[in-house]
Amino acid sequence: MRLMMATLLQKSQNKVRTLPWKPGHCCYRLLHDDDPPGGTDLLKPNIKFKESRPKSIVGDKRWLHYTPRTNVDKQTPSSVRERNTAVTSYYNQQSIDIASQKNSIRLTPATIMYSSITADPLHDALRSAQYLHRELPIRIAHRIVGFRSLPFIVGCNPTILAVHELYIRAFHILKDFPEVLTLEDVNNYSQVLRTLMEDHKEVMGSLAQGFKECKKHVSDDKVVTAFLDKTLCSRLGIRMLVTHHLLLQDNKEGWIGLVNLRMSLRDMVQRWASLVTEITEDKYGHCPSIKISGHTGVHFPYIEMPLDYILPELLKNAVRATIEQNTNLRGASLPPVHVVLASNKEDFIVKISDRGGGIPHELVDKVTNYNYTTAEDSTDKLMESNSIFGNMMDAVNRTTSGPMHGYGFGLPTSKAYAEYLGGSLKVLPMQGLGTDVLLRLKHLETRGHELRI
Repeated sequence: MRLMMATLLQKSQNKVRTLPWKPGHCCYRLLHDDDPPGGTDLLKPNIKFKESRPKSIVGDKRWLHYTPRTNVDKQTPSSVRERNTAVTSYYNQQSIDIASQKNSIRLTPATIMYSSITADPLHDALRSAQYLHRELPIRIAHRIVGFRSLPFIVGCNPTILAVHELYIRAFHILKDFPEVLTLEDVNNYSQVLRTLMEDHKEVMGSLAQGFKECKKHVSDDKVVTAFLDKTLCSRLGIRMLVTHHLLLQDNKEGWIGLVNLRMSLRDMVQRWASLVTEITEDKYGHCPSIKISGHTGVHFPYIEMPLDYILPELLKNAVRATIEQNTNLRGASLPPVHVVLASNKEDFIVKISDRGGGIPHELVDKVTNYNYTTAEDSTDKLMESNSIFGNMMDAVNRTTSGPMHGYGFGLPTSKAYAEYLGGSLKVLPMQGLGTDVLLRLKHLETRGHELRI
């Protein structure tokens, strides 16, 4: 995992190097200094990189690096102190502290939509890039401070630490990017954003793995829950803003950036129901039918990205529970999964009902906890050696947010996303029969409710 993260960071570094910096300028950063000599601007004219680069520099961005004073890797009191100083200065940087003390500016969907459709598309793209240029380092700094606040033994987990370092890296890449003033600057900035989005696509899976590895060391689940709720929802918000900015340039009919002006709730559910069915049949050999009813003809403006995570999570849980509860039945003989849709002036509701036996009374309060999973007790465990069952939900989730199956992140993350969007997600088990899951979300322009991204 650490090797994978390092590879991603190197790709980001190479991408930044290829940008068309102004002649005579060079981007560099010292390990122990929050600001390079002579001021805070990293773009200094007439500096030759090879001549000015000290030994503690790796590439053109800050990275944790320590070089022994001697030719052999032999620790001495002096080298130990130097290494401790390097580590301390890397994880506690003043520039991050300063950024974390600033308030982020969260926008409403109305602001995002109406400020993105002026008569001058080039001006819209410039304003969007300038907003992100100021906003993203602040939000990332907030999350870095969150990593610092984790219990020591949790924060030292190699997988979690790799994500922490990935955030530090992203902070400096974004903070050091020059001011966005022209359309060329917008294009260069968008290129950097695309690269970082790609680098961070496995963050959720890495966090899930890391917290599972150190679960036994966590004495207070509330600390971890608060950290993950904030980190994952912040990640969702950042990805929505960046995706909106990148999609603005496509000018797709019926859309304003990320916002689908006439989203069909039925089409959304059907899309994911079809995918879950296809993968279930491929891995299990059969699948219960998924029947959609209720307000199937409604259309309204909405942001599809969070639903692209929540819906497959809920559907795959229902399908899997149905198959594992009814081992004597196959295909069309299985009890169907029912999805009922409803929409009104205030909100819209998606109810997913299965006949998977329900959740035992003693486990009801645990299913929305991070790292709680029933995968280890299911038929997946019996078949994990040949991956017939074990990879099914991994394949589903790789289309959304990473390999979540077996980590116990799917349902609590869906619940956190729903609450972030101003709604709720409730699990209503009927022991001995099945489970109803009720997803309720506010419309974007509901009176008295303003979603802020």
